[in-house]
Amino acid sequence: MTAAIVLAALAVSSPAAAQKREGKPADLGTTQRDLRETQKRLGEERAKAADARKREAGLLTELEAIDRRLTTKRRLVANLDDRIRKAQADVTNLQAEIARLQDQRLGQEEALARRLRALYMFQAQGGILPVLFSSNDPVAQASQLRHLSMLATVDAHVIREYRVMSEGLAERKASLVGRQKELAALRTQADAERAEADRDAAKRLGLLARVKDERAYHDRMVGELSEAARRLESFVAELQERQRKAAAAARAAARPKPGAPVEPPTGTGFAALRGRLHWPAEGKVVGEYGAQIHPRFGTKTFRNGIDIDVTEGTSIVAVYAGRVLYTGWFRGYGNLIIVDHGGEYYTLYAHAAEIKVKEGDEVKQGQVIGTVGETGSLQGPRLYFEVRHEGKSQDPAQWLLPRG
Repeated sequence: MTAAIVLAALAVSSPAAAQKREGKPADLGTTQRDLRETQKRLGEERAKAADARKREAGLLTELEAIDRRLTTKRRLVANLDDRIRKAQADVTNLQAEIARLQDQRLGQEEALARRLRALYMFQAQGGILPVLFSSNDPVAQASQLRHLSMLATVDAHVIREYRVMSEGLAERKASLVGRQKELAALRTQADAERAEADRDAAKRLGLLARVKDERAYHDRMVGELSEAARRLESFVAELQERQRKAAAAARAAARPKPGAPVEPPTGTGFAALRGRLHWPAEGKVVGEYGAQIHPRFGTKTFRNGIDIDVTEGTSIVAVYAGRVLYTGWFRGYGNLIIVDHGGEYYTLYAHAAEIKVKEGDEVKQGQVIGTVGETGSLQGPRLYFEVRHEGKSQDPAQWLLPRG
């Protein structure tokens, strides 16, 4: 529709159209030039419309890009902070060692000064010649010469130690200068990365504020989140189907020979723990399972799990033993962990800051599998938790231990 209006407007305003209205024949070259110009402007309008549609449909995409950058920046800043702490510790150790070496060298300098004064007095009294000619006793002369030789050896040793000490001190001072420069560079880099992370965090808050306060943004986000929930449901169903095929293949491979005793199947125990599972994180439930109506806009949605308000960095634990089926980023949920507990029971943990397990890992009940964050979250740090059986969501409140 927009393209047609633009085309019509361009046709009416073209010189060729004006010539026709005046009864003059249109020049072929002019007509072709006008047509090319019209097609160019029409292409530009179409590109603008496509960009607008892309922007309108990409709130979760934009949020995901910001979250990924924030995660990367925060990890980089944490790494830089570790390096800064190590460099600062090295600087402190080098400064202490330099102070110790300087004290030792000062003692050496005082000892050398005493020896130089003694040598000066010795030379002033004639040096070694008086010793050689002061006595006719060869034994006494030999003893005195041995004593002087030992003193000379000690003096040479002290001088060598002083030189080694001075070289070591110079080396440590150079190391100190190098580490101080490195420390300053690390601090500059960390400040720059923090500033970028702060800008991304501010951009994220601005986007979430628009989703919260503006109806158009809210409705678009609700639509995208609903689509994300459908994609997650399809993804879990796909994982479940893979598990079924893998289990069928395993059963076929382990099928007993004819006549062999058949052992009864053993359950995983998950189904028997309804209402007795430990919580994945300690916190207050701020988003219940089931149908939701937005208090301001009246938007109706359905939540397949619960939101638990938890301090960022709090440990996420597996509610029951199982095998990690999936770890990674899932649009609308941020960092996601899915654990298979057998019997087609699954638990899902979303918005994690850090994932501490990998796909295929066997986990125990209560084992830490991640930490709470705000990746993909619209409400700040929290844990999103689901229980699914045969692909369908269950009310987690019916599975978790009741709160007192």
